Amino acid sequence: MVQVRNLQKDYSGRRAVDGVSFDIARGETFALLGPNGAGKTTTVEILEGFRRRSGGEVSVLGEDPARAGLAWKARLGVVLQGAGQAGVLTVREQIRQFAGFFPRPRDVDEVIAAVGLDEQAGMRVSKLSGGQQRRVDVALGIIGNPELLFLDEPTTGFDPVARREFWAMIRMLSAEGTTILLTTHYLDEAAQLADRVGIVVGGKLRAIGPVDEIGGTHARVPIVRWREDGRSHERRTTEPAVFVADLVARAGGEPADLEIIRPSLEDIYLGLVAEDTRPADAADLDAAPSLETNR
Repeated sequence: MVQVRNLQKDYSGRRAVDGVSFDIARGETFALLGPNGAGKTTTVEILEGFRRRSGGEVSVLGEDPARAGLAWKARLGVVLQGAGQAGVLTVREQIRQFAGFFPRPRDVDEVIAAVGLDEQAGMRVSKLSGGQQRRVDVALGIIGNPELLFLDEPTTGFDPVARREFWAMIRMLSAEGTTILLTTHYLDEAAQLADRVGIVVGGKLRAIGPVDEIGGTHARVPIVRWREDGRSHERRTTEPAVFVADLVARAGGEPADLEIIRPSLEDIYLGLVAEDTRPADAADLDAAPSLETNR
C-alpha cells in the first residue's frame, strides 16, 4: 500500500527528513512515532500529497502522491491534527456533505454510530465538546470508505474512556481491511493499535519492526533491580527468574526493593530519543504550516 525509499525533505538548506525508507502492507496498522520536529509529520504530509519531497521515491496505492489525481485522493482518508469543521452545520449535515465528495461512501448513520455520536447527530458541531469535535474529524476521515487512512494525533483531547472507545473503532476498521498509518505521542496507544512501528528521530528512521520486537533483542533484555547493603543494584539478564532465585538464596530472603522491569515500547522510544544530538536551534519543522500542496 505504501512504499518509501530514501525519502528526503529540505527546508532552506536544513534536512528535515533524511533517507527514510519503509513499507506498509495492505490491512496493516503502522504507527510512525517521534518527538516534535523529528520529521514524522513532514513524512506523512508527503505521503498524503500535501508536501513535495526533495528526493527519494514514494508510492502510495501504486501512485506518486506528487502527481496523483482526484481518483487517487478519493481512496484516502485523512484525519489531520485540527480540521476546523464548519460549526453552523449539525453533525449529520457535516458528515452527509462530505459523503457527497466520494464515489462509494459509507452509510452516514453507520459512521455516526461508529464514532459514538448518535446522541449528538442533530447538534451543531460548534456546540460539541473538543473530544466530540475530534470524533467528527474521524468520521469525516472514514466516510469515504478509504483503502488507506491517515490518523494524525487522533485522540488528542480525549478523556481515558473516549480513547478506549476510539481504539475499539480503529480495531473495527482494521478488521474490515482498512490500512492505517497512525501518528501519536501516546506510546500506549501505538502499542495497543499498531502491528508495526517506526521511530523517527532527527529526520532519520532509527528503528522499525513489530511492537514486541522494536529496538532489537538487546533493548528487550529484562532488568532486575534491588537494594543490598544500602546500595542500589541493577542487572540485565535474559533469565530474570533464575537470577532472582539465586539472589534470594544468596541473601537468605527477599531482597529489598526488588523489581523486574521488562522494557516497554515507551522505554525503547525514550532511549532512542535521548540519543538524538541535534542542535537546540533545530526548529520544529513539523509544526510549520504547509505551503506546498498538491491538492
